[in-house]
Amino acid sequence: MTELSLKTRESFDAVMRKYSDMVYRLAYSRTGSTFDADDILQEVFLRYIRADKTYNDEEHRKSWLIRITINCTRSFASSAWNRHRDAAEPDPNIGAEDPALCAAETRSDVMDALLSLPEKYRTAIYLFYYEDMNVAAIAKSVGTTETNIKTRLSRGREMLKEKLKGVEFDV
Repeated sequence: MTELSLKTRESFDAVMRKYSDMVYRLAYSRTGSTFDADDILQEVFLRYIRADKTYNDEEHRKSWLIRITINCTRSFASSAWNRHRDAAEPDPNIGAEDPALCAAETRSDVMDALLSLPEKYRTAIYLFYYEDMNVAAIAKSVGTTETNIKTRLSRGREMLKEKLKGVEFDV
């Protein structure tokens, strides 16, 4: 694979190929909707182009994209449109096979349990286990302390353990 330029406009296609699945999965894990995740994916990469930044290294670019994805999901959750849409209207894609998610993880009992966690625990667990980020990187991306992330991971694991009681897994 060729080295990505640290300048935004010089490597957009390569960055899109490399990080679009990560951004989509994070957006989906925070919203639980494929439609909303698609919208957030587009918004994140629009912001990426508009920012026209030079990144220190690839880890800096990844952290920036994660931070923007989290910010976009927060903005989406608090938007007037989202607050007023009909809660009784189910998302037609819930329970459907999603190609990007199937590549990383099927919509299994674990993913369903993860999606049912409160957002702060869901985000910490997702970034730790699905994106292989360490506690320090998560804390930086989310904008909190490492101790707070460790607490969220611990509490989130306990919640998952409780939700998955009685579920049998093939080893």
